[in-house]
Amino acid sequence: MASSLTKDSASSGEKTFFGHPRGLATLFMTEMWERFSYYGMRALLPLYLIAPGGLDMNPATATAIYSVYLSLVYLLAMPGGWFGDRVWGPRKTVAIAGGVIMAGHLVLALPWEGTFFGGLGLVAIGSGLLKSNISTMVGHLYDGPEDPRRDGGFTIFYMGINMGAFAAPLVIGTVGESVNWHLGFALAALGMGLGVLQFLLGTKHLDEKSLIVPKPLSKDERASTLRKSMIWLGIAAVFYIGTVVTGVYTLNWLLVPITIAGLVIPVMVLVRIKRDKELSAAEQSKMSGYIWFFVAAAIFWMIYDQGGSTLAIFAESSADNSVFGWDFPVSWYQSVNPVLIMALAPVFAAFWLALNRRGKEPSTIVKFSSGLVLVGASFFVFLMPLTIAGDGHKAAAMWLVAIYFIQTVAELTLSPVGLSVTTKMAPAKYASQMMGVWFLAVTAGDCTTGLLSLAGVGLNGTGVVALEATLAVVAGIAIFMYRGKVKQLMGDVR
Repeated sequence: MASSLTKDSASSGEKTFFGHPRGLATLFMTEMWERFSYYGMRALLPLYLIAPGGLDMNPATATAIYSVYLSLVYLLAMPGGWFGDRVWGPRKTVAIAGGVIMAGHLVLALPWEGTFFGGLGLVAIGSGLLKSNISTMVGHLYDGPEDPRRDGGFTIFYMGINMGAFAAPLVIGTVGESVNWHLGFALAALGMGLGVLQFLLGTKHLDEKSLIVPKPLSKDERASTLRKSMIWLGIAAVFYIGTVVTGVYTLNWLLVPITIAGLVIPVMVLVRIKRDKELSAAEQSKMSGYIWFFVAAAIFWMIYDQGGSTLAIFAESSADNSVFGWDFPVSWYQSVNPVLIMALAPVFAAFWLALNRRGKEPSTIVKFSSGLVLVGASFFVFLMPLTIAGDGHKAAAMWLVAIYFIQTVAELTLSPVGLSVTTKMAPAKYASQMMGVWFLAVTAGDCTTGLLSLAGVGLNGTGVVALEATLAVVAGIAIFMYRGKVKQLMGDVR
């Protein structure tokens, strides 16, 4: 990266990062290493759960744990943003979050089953704390929303996400699968440790606003929050100690409440915002329109996130994981999406811009419905390798690559649009909270997958896969068919 630091001749000789504030390099590297640790552990997780040398669980339980873990990361992004806004400030929150993530990976590296879920919990908590606040600090580097460098800065920042996500399965996945599972988790800890170290060394380049707590808790609010937190923690402790002492505790006592909460909380948040009497009629209308997008996004992420669980578990048992006779670790499939994102994102951006210049760019609704149809189509394609495996043969690796390719195109069609429409349709009162609401769609989708797995539904069955694919395609068509109604609810948002 040293060659990317150049002298900005237009400024006072300060070093820049591709023409952007030097602090972007610090945040870029922090996010890259955090994603390296996160995606490396994520690539190993379902494989470790089902491996005889791992926890030797059945695929349904492994999928449930994986889905619950992902849902927690996104569910905790909202309280993570709250901590940055009200307690520690973004910079301190990110530093602490990195330490918590590293500690979680170190606990996962211990060869004891009893510590495993504690390690997962720490990584989820740390990721939730970091997720919202590091993006906030990127925004602090620029002179408000009108700074012409702002969009480019976020583009570079998100490249860091995909660079880390691409490298992680190739390094951590290979070591974990081929050498030792726990050594793979230890490498994830090392990656996060490097991220924290360079973040602390580079904080001098960050904007001073990142040190400020925007809306600090008053003394009374702090006492009330602490009291309520301790009460809920005490209730949970008493409940789970009781289940252990009485001998009735099973893993479902932990997983089922989380999956139910992951479905109930998004509904409660949307209802609370929708029923707020302070919202204007136009804001109420936009929230009604936004609910369409939210439900559709939950369906999308329910299917998309199975790329790391259902598809990975299928690949482990039923795919010929080789190219031209060369075998590769199953975890390497998780590098397909980020490398395709890096290759295709500029193409999509140029394509939308070209259509816009001709006045032919599809509307937000059309892009969103297309993403849903495409992710459904990816699972229709999944039926082919499932059928091949059902006949007793190994499915070719390219079937899985094709599925990941279609899902990546679907992601590029839907996800950026979802982020954009969330900010555009947010009521003024909830402007800073709505990105957390968008993440709750991921939580709802993953918790649906988790609940199905806990109910004993085999997600690798052709009937279930066909049903999920049909649901996504029908949802996409429904949004397209009712685009006039949704457009009317959206008001002046396009």
